[in-house]
Amino acid sequence: MKGLIGKKIGQTRIFDESGESIPVTVIEAGPCYITQVKTVKKDGYSSIQLGYYEAKEKSLNKPKLGHLKKVGKTLRVLREFLINDDEKYKVGDEVNVDIFDLGNKVNVTGTSKGKGFQGVMRRHGFHGGQATHGQSDRLRAPGSIGASSDPSRVWKGMKMPGHTGDETITVENLDVVKIDKKENLLFVKGAVPGAKNGILKLIKAKV
Repeated sequence: MKGLIGKKIGQTRIFDESGESIPVTVIEAGPCYITQVKTVKKDGYSSIQLGYYEAKEKSLNKPKLGHLKKVGKTLRVLREFLINDDEKYKVGDEVNVDIFDLGNKVNVTGTSKGKGFQGVMRRHGFHGGQATHGQSDRLRAPGSIGASSDPSRVWKGMKMPGHTGDETITVENLDVVKIDKKENLLFVKGAVPGAKNGILKLIKAKV
């Protein structure tokens, strides 16, 4: 098994044997439950679907409840992970933080914090216009966005104001520096996308 679903608990720091401070993100990794096994013969590829975060039955719709009937749990979050051998797994099996070891590198995927509508200085890091020579309302404006006669249009992909954040982001090759198997906690070096309690997908990195 190469991955898990988790929840971002927050950020803190720990100290290694030499006393050096290491910034870490604490992730509640599992427990997850196998909700579906896909095989090459039936589906054309091998994967397993994991479920995480038990919720009240009334918060799930009927199709999802029917899908989870064999598992016997009302799991809100479902994610799929590719595997090599589909014969090793069966629906209902529990998967927890034991699949990771100290020193592993993981890729963490989450949804970044939404910032709403932002201007070009906040969204793209523009410097803004000069504050002298008669300028009064151009301090945070983008400036010219194209020529007039040719091409007489704005090029596609131009950096403009707009909705910022709330995107799927993957941070790769984060080191696992501590594991608390009793509480299913994973401590990874550095920051991961999203706010506290955000749902994360963790996959062992290819080294």
